[in-house]
Amino acid sequence: MARRTKHEHANHERWLVSYADFITLLFAFFVMLYSHSQMDRAQAARISQAFREAMEEGRLTHVLSRLLKNAPPPKPRASMPASLPALPPDPRGTIELLPSLQELQEKLKDEIHTGKVEVRMERRGLVISLKEASFFPPGGDAIQPQAIPVIENIAVELRRIPNPIRLEGHTDSTPIHNSRFRSNWELSAARGIAMLELFATRFSIPRERMAIAGYADTAPVASNDDEQGRARNRRVDIVVLNETGTLGEPQSRADAGD
Repeated sequence: MARRTKHEHANHERWLVSYADFITLLFAFFVMLYSHSQMDRAQAARISQAFREAMEEGRLTHVLSRLLKNAPPPKPRASMPASLPALPPDPRGTIELLPSLQELQEKLKDEIHTGKVEVRMERRGLVISLKEASFFPPGGDAIQPQAIPVIENIAVELRRIPNPIRLEGHTDSTPIHNSRFRSNWELSAARGIAMLELFATRFSIPRERMAIAGYADTAPVASNDDEQGRARNRRVDIVVLNETGTLGEPQSRADAGD
C-alpha cells in the first residue's frame, strides 16, 4: 500500500473531526437557535459573532460558557388568566330555566300524572299550566283551598329565580254572563289577578316581577267541540319568561334609557 505524503497526511488531519467535536458543534448550534428564540435581535447578533470567533480561534467551549452566563434572562411570556372573567348579569334579570323545569317536574310529578298540572318549556320560557277543575270553581276566580299546597311548591321555585312572570288566564269558548263577570275576558283576567294576589301576599313574590294577561278563549290548546277539550282550555298559565320572552315585554323609561 502506498504511503501518504506529508502534505496529504496534514490535509487529512485538518478535516478529521472526532465524534466529541461533532457533538460539541451540534450542541452549539441548538444553543444558538434557543437563544435566538428567547432574546432580541441585538443579542442574537452577539451570539452569532461569538460563535464565529469560537470557530476561528478554537475557543468554542470557553466562549459559549461566557455567553450563556452573561445572557439576560428570557422575557416572561404573557400567561392566560386563571379563570375567565364573569359575564355581566343579564340586564333583564333572567337565568337559564332548564333546572327549574326539572325541579318542578319532580315536585309536581303526582299532579302532572293526574292531569292537574302541565309543565313544559316553550320558546318564550317555562310554562306551568294549572287546570281550572283543580284550582278554580266553575265560572269563578276564587282559588280552591285544596290547591294551595301545589301552588306553594311552585312559589318556592319562583322565589329562587329572578325571571319575570306572566300570569295568563284562559277559558273555553262557552260564553259566560253572571252577576260577577260579563264575559270570558273578565273571567280570564280575574283568575290571573287572583293568582298574582296569592303569590304576592302569601308567598312574598314581588309584584313588580309579575304581569297579568286575560286571553278568554283566543288561545286554546285543544278543540272546544267536546268537553274534554274545553276542560283543557280552561286554565291559568304561569309563564316564567326567559330572555327571548322578555323581548316583547314593555320596559320602563329608566330601563329603555339604559
